[in-house]
Amino acid sequence: MKPLAVRMHNIHKRFGTVQANDAVSLSVRAATVHALVGENGAGKSTLMSVLYGFYQADEGEIEIEGRPVRIPDAHAAIALGLGMVHQHFMLVDRLSALDNILLGAEQGFFLRRAQAMARERLLALMQSSGLVVDLDARVGDLSVGDRQRLEILKALYRGARILILDEPTAVLTPAETEQLFAVLAKLREQGCTVILITHKLKEVMRLCDQVTVMRAGRVVHECAIAETTVEQLAEAMVGRKVSLGRSEPAEEVAGEIRLVAEGLRFTDAMGCVRLKEVSLSLRAGEIVGVAGVAGNGQSELLAVLSGLASPQAGRLQLGAQTFGVMPGERWLDPRIARQLGLAHVPEDRHARAMVMDFPAWESAVLGYEALPAYSHKGWMRRAAMMAATAAMMSRFDVRPPLPQLGSSKFSGGNQQKLVLAREIGQNPVLLLVGQPTRGVDIGAIEFIHARLRELRDAGCSVLVVSSELDEILALADRVLVMNAGRITGELPIEACDEKTLGMLMSETDVAQVAEEVEA
Repeated sequence: MKPLAVRMHNIHKRFGTVQANDAVSLSVRAATVHALVGENGAGKSTLMSVLYGFYQADEGEIEIEGRPVRIPDAHAAIALGLGMVHQHFMLVDRLSALDNILLGAEQGFFLRRAQAMARERLLALMQSSGLVVDLDARVGDLSVGDRQRLEILKALYRGARILILDEPTAVLTPAETEQLFAVLAKLREQGCTVILITHKLKEVMRLCDQVTVMRAGRVVHECAIAETTVEQLAEAMVGRKVSLGRSEPAEEVAGEIRLVAEGLRFTDAMGCVRLKEVSLSLRAGEIVGVAGVAGNGQSELLAVLSGLASPQAGRLQLGAQTFGVMPGERWLDPRIARQLGLAHVPEDRHARAMVMDFPAWESAVLGYEALPAYSHKGWMRRAAMMAATAAMMSRFDVRPPLPQLGSSKFSGGNQQKLVLAREIGQNPVLLLVGQPTRGVDIGAIEFIHARLRELRDAGCSVLVVSSELDEILALADRVLVMNAGRITGELPIEACDEKTLGMLMSETDVAQVAEEVEA
């Protein structure tokens, strides 16, 4: 049996009235990939933040490679051979990849010499690990997958033998996920220990050696991967059986047309064409899924349809109103969209859905603060906003249910549920949702899917953009597939499976797909 790389014993951590970690013990063996799973708010990230020195435990002991240690800060953790890659990357966009790696580890006053030495060492690391990154590229120009490889490379450069990865595949494309798994398998072979915080149980079963399940701040289950199943892990996480399969569609899917977009063309600030003659329609009482590998125009489509961006060409009909870009016309803006009953849950909740420095009750009314329920003659009705937020938290099971707590203090899944509660709470006639369950645990996924179906069954038109094919297949009544800024296919859900959608995502012609499926 392999020796222990990490041993945490009887860890307690409290934030005010919230007991984040309650007598948690964790043992991770060297040269293994160990999964740490649980619902949002179960205490996983807090436990790893204690291990990495971001937080100090109220009680408990830590051993690294058999030695009792005290880890007062991240510098001490790095010195002990720990490295942590956060869900939201800690990189400076304006600097090159090489300079980001050197930042804080320059080792002297002569930067050029330090850069030359670092480059030589990094090239050797890239060759041995498979983590290939353009060291001279500006980080702001790198893909999400490249940024993640850069973060792991930075940790290895600083001597990490134990890697903590927090939701590493949450924003990766399927191809980038495959590349990451290959890298982690190679690092394990070379003796590196990996602790993987994730909600994706299929990935746990495929990649990991051991798994520890947390619920409500405690460890409730731990075993070897060979001794468990996805269903058993899901039940351990949530405390009950979980169903994520497809439900029956609404009895009458096709209702009145709520939105029509014609010939949308959008070019970004860099001159790259992101939408190419995109046309679509949305009807009442249906969920339309948009499938595709991230970066193929889905984000821009949501921005244009919600009024956050104006296209260079195209027309949009929303209800009885028409919007365009010709002289004398104007495009939709978010204020008008809300008045017409269009709600929007953005893909990036931090950048576009919440203000992290605001308390939760302020984030919970963003965009709707002028409603009579929340204001009177220009004055905010704070008590009403707090009460409304408490009701949202209760209905959507946001944890902890504290309206005054800072938005940044909630886990990603609970932030997502709060944004959904805000938008769904206004009873929209049309809802645009980007990546509805990104970074969300399996119990919250089930809950969010149920709320979206309820909205559809009440007559709302729902457009869901998701990079998860399982999610599209579970939710949608009709599917649009995007590739390279175009809609490459439109199919009823009965004609969809992973193979068919995957072929359309690779820009295979619809007719060719139909022929191959029949064959």
